[in-house]
Parts: sequence; structure tokens; C-alpha cells
Amino acid sequence: MRRGGAASGARARNLADVAQADGGGTRRRAERLFGAPADGAAPRPPRPSGEAPRSLRWAAAVVGLEALAALAAAVVMAVLAAAGHVTSTGDAVGIVVFALLAAGVLAGCARGLWRVASWARGPVVALQLLLALLGYTAAFTAQAPQVGVPMLAAAAVELYLLATPESRLAYADRN
Repeated sequence: MRRGGAASGARARNLADVAQADGGGTRRRAERLFGAPADGAAPRPPRPSGEAPRSLRWAAAVVGLEALAALAAAVVMAVLAAAGHVTSTGDAVGIVVFALLAAGVLAGCARGLWRVASWARGPVVALQLLLALLGYTAAFTAQAPQVGVPMLAAAAVELYLLATPESRLAYADRN
């Protein structure tokens, strides 16, 4: 007698050849352990056509202008650092890299807003709140209203444009 109580003439049962309960043939060990592979992805729903509402296009334009302003700040800081008019070259390089990164993120978000991409609204709102805090600090704490007030104005306009009913409805229609 074999181990497990099977008769000596009985064929040993191989787990790889176990038939499916519905009679569909044999399953591989991985399918038994981890389940069958998933079917193909569901087709994407058709994307609503049409362009963004006017307030959302204006919001994208404001974010695009902010991206250009960040790029201009990076260029000015790089020129000042190259001319030796900064106290710390390492700090200047860090500011240039940060401004270039901010310009890239803002430009991408402006494109996303123009296309009514749902991922673009959250980062824009977060960046506008940070810009408003930075503008407040520059205008009132650092005594530089010529820098802080335009930052506050841009953040307020952007947040207003994103909060208009037609902008919110454009995103509601897409979801």
C-alpha cells in the first residue's frame, strides 16, 4: 500500500491535472493558487467633446502666466548668480532649480486645465494657496508689496475662476 492509503494498483493523483468543476479542462497550479488572469481592461468611456468653458480657459491662461513668471524669475536669478551679485551661489542655484521646477509644474497644470483634465485642478488649487501665503508674507512681512500684491491678486483670480459654477460643472460633466 502506498502512503496515504491508496491501493497499489491505483494511479497517483497529480494536482496539475485536476479538472475544473465546470468541466472546462485542467488548470495550471498558478491559476489554482492565485486565481485566473483578469480579462482585458474595460473599454474607456468616450470622452465628452467640446472645449473648456471660458472661465476655465481664463484660469489656464492665468496659470500659464504664472509659469512664465516663474521661468523669468529663474532666468533673472541665474543671471544674477553668474554675474556674482548673490551672497550664496549654492542658494541661488537652488532657487533657480526650484523656480524651473515650479514653471514646469505650472505649465503642465495650465495645459491640463485647458483640456479639462481632472488631475489638474487639485495641484493648481494647492499651488494657489501656497502662492497666496507667499504673497502675503512678501507684501506685509517682508515689506515688498510690489512683489506680494501681484502674487495675492493672481492667486485670488485663479481661485475665483476655478470656483465659478461653469468651471465646476465642466469637471462634473467629465466624471
